Amino acid sequence: MIYVSVAIALAGAFCLALGSALQERDAVRAPGRGVARMDFLVHLAQRPRWLIGTVAAGAGATLHLIALSGAPLTIIQPIGVTGLVFAIVLSALFNRSRVRRSQILAGVAVMVGLVGVLSLFPHGRDAPVMSDTTAMILAGSVMAVGVVTYLCAHWVPPGLRALLLAGAGGTALGTTSGIARVVAAQTVVDVAAVFSLLTLLAVALALFGGMLMQNAYRTGHFAAAYAMLLIADPITGVGIGSLLLGEGLPGTPLAQVLAAISAVVAIVGTAVLARAKTRNPEAARRFGTGRPDTLLSPSVQEKPHDTVERPSLSSREPSGPGR
Repeated sequence: MIYVSVAIALAGAFCLALGSALQERDAVRAPGRGVARMDFLVHLAQRPRWLIGTVAAGAGATLHLIALSGAPLTIIQPIGVTGLVFAIVLSALFNRSRVRRSQILAGVAVMVGLVGVLSLFPHGRDAPVMSDTTAMILAGSVMAVGVVTYLCAHWVPPGLRALLLAGAGGTALGTTSGIARVVAAQTVVDVAAVFSLLTLLAVALALFGGMLMQNAYRTGHFAAAYAMLLIADPITGVGIGSLLLGEGLPGTPLAQVLAAISAVVAIVGTAVLARAKTRNPEAARRFGTGRPDTLLSPSVQEKPHDTVERPSLSSREPSGPGR
């Protein structure tokens, strides 16, 4: 059963990467400032390609939840890491850009680091339990941190903004996975368990995390944003599984040291992706000044930076007699 769940999780990772790569183009093209509000999702919902991407991502999330119902969180969450290389290649294909060797190497570093971290956690098999009160406190705390991150993101350069927003979005989505793990396990026993407060909290967190992720993609640093998502999401999910659902932590000093080294490898790989020169060209033109986007009017943001201004009539030389 675990092998079937792993295969399902792998298919889900590909679908999520495909959906995210499809969404990126429309997120960059959407009107407004660099960091958009929640109604920015309404505009995106009218774009066919973004909707196709959403369906693909939804299929990936559904496959992920199905996999969670048959295996522990600490086994299924690392499988999603494989989606990073899928996402890098798909994004380059859709944007007609070349995949750099440094991107692939950095992506592999992130994958190896995350697999190293998450494989060192014990794989508990007990049915997870979480009270409504605990879930509300957890969801409220994650959303509060996300709101602060969203407000601060207006004032930082695009590369860092992508990491901040994706980190907050990935934490929200990882919390969604943790709560969904409880709902999925309960639903196997009683189908009515899906109609609960936990389900509502999971949906609210998923929408909030989705808004943050679309803004992270909007910066044009897709590979870095997706890498941060793949770090924040599974680590948050495994942390919830270990601390709140009784799935445990690495028990020996050696395992803890190896987990720390693996985490450093994943973080370094993400930093390399964030500093990569390869960036969605449309985002580079619209939001590539490095200045806070909130200081720019929408008309200035829409103008490509390489546009040459024509001289005004008043600046031309007079064309009087004798010329």
